[in-house]
Amino acid sequence: MAGPEPFIELSSITKRYAGVTALDSVDFAVSPGEAVCIAGENGSGKSTLIKIISGVEQPTEGTIRIGGETIASNAPRLAADKGVMVIFQDFSLFPNLSVAENIAFPTQMSAGRRFFDRSGARKAAAAVLDRIGVSIPLGTRVEDLPVAQKQLVAIARALASDAQLIIMDEPTTALTEKEVARLLGIIRKLKDDGVAVIFVSHKLAEVLEVSERVVVLRNGHKVAEGPAAEFDAASLTYHMTGRDVPEETPAPLAAGAARLMDVSNLNKEGVFSDISFTLREGEILGITGLLGSGRTSLAKALFGLVQPDSGSLTVDGQTVPLGDPIATAVARIGYVPEDRLTEGLFLTQSIIRNVAVGRLDAHSQRGVLNRPALFREASDWIGRLKVKAPDFEAAVTSLSGGNQQRVALARWLSREPRVLILNGPSVGVDVGSKADIHAIIRDLAEHGIGVIVISDDLPELLTTCHRILVMREGRITDELDRQATNEDDLSHRLAS
Repeated sequence: MAGPEPFIELSSITKRYAGVTALDSVDFAVSPGEAVCIAGENGSGKSTLIKIISGVEQPTEGTIRIGGETIASNAPRLAADKGVMVIFQDFSLFPNLSVAENIAFPTQMSAGRRFFDRSGARKAAAAVLDRIGVSIPLGTRVEDLPVAQKQLVAIARALASDAQLIIMDEPTTALTEKEVARLLGIIRKLKDDGVAVIFVSHKLAEVLEVSERVVVLRNGHKVAEGPAAEFDAASLTYHMTGRDVPEETPAPLAAGAARLMDVSNLNKEGVFSDISFTLREGEILGITGLLGSGRTSLAKALFGLVQPDSGSLTVDGQTVPLGDPIATAVARIGYVPEDRLTEGLFLTQSIIRNVAVGRLDAHSQRGVLNRPALFREASDWIGRLKVKAPDFEAAVTSLSGGNQQRVALARWLSREPRVLILNGPSVGVDVGSKADIHAIIRDLAEHGIGVIVISDDLPELLTTCHRILVMREGRITDELDRQATNEDDLSHRLAS
């Protein structure tokens, strides 16, 4: 028996930008109550396809049908009127308005109201939150909500506007494992109500868990499509990258590896307490925990960005002053933050300058900077980390997430660190870049660098680390050998 007619159907969609083909003859459809995942690396054409569906971009060639009607010229307002809603990574909410106001504002505006009906807004918001089984205080300003609740408000706003198709662009990037599980449950409720969902994500396990069908793009072409049950992580990775990406683990830690870093009784009132551990040469140590567990504050404290109230830190037997990032850097501890865009890179500066800034002191004498030598060294590191860029003088914002992460790594590696702290090393990067970054981490360990990986990506920790520390409520509650644990056990320890 034939299935339901597609809610949206794209035929032979091609999109060119100044001679560059972003999409090439792509067919795509999604039916009511169906969840379809669009998978692909950065630059594959995913974002362009979403923009065409939502009316932000017009196709160079091809046809679009929504609700059985051929659309001659799509536009954001037209797509929204037909029930197409996009939830972007930044959620596009009004931070200074309340939960109820954010949910009801688009509906009241489209109804042509001259004055905002606050009572009606609260009733409408309460009804739609109840529909997805969520309780959020309606009067709370959105800027005061955690990321996971902001996302739920964005979903509720789309449903209040009678969404027939919700497009979620990388919806789980900033969520913990527990929050991801909740979001996937809500997506299932939407599907049961007949709402179609397009799900874009780098996280392969989530893709396969929530989607009936998967469409894979690579270099603007649709290279694979089929039921989600016919894919696994390995085959999906192959289609996305065009190459096999084997799951490798680090070489065993050398017997008798020397103590490299000792952390003893670090305490910060209300943040973390009694933190003690040892890192050895060539060891990759994972630290994980749910949001609010203290893992990021600990990472910043190890680099001197957070001042502990008490405790000690030594590298190669030498005491490192706490709360002093300059002294920490001199002690050859490096730190790559989770939010590279606001904390890790100089966005308006070139790729090569972002790397070179880490070595200014090594190439200056009596106040005179040897720019040729500085830039030669920076270029060498950019090459060694295989940063993909047509021009090293281009702004670092021109790079994909994976290449931006390589630039941040190159800056610290040029300083020859003894310890490198990586907070969320693969957040927001595609599967191919993620595998490459993991290979870089393993290579660093093989050269004797101690690496600390802060992450809530459990497969990442199990793939890259020798040991894993679990944090909860600011304390280390478990220390696990990677070989003696698995994802289910680790997930249980996080949640218990």
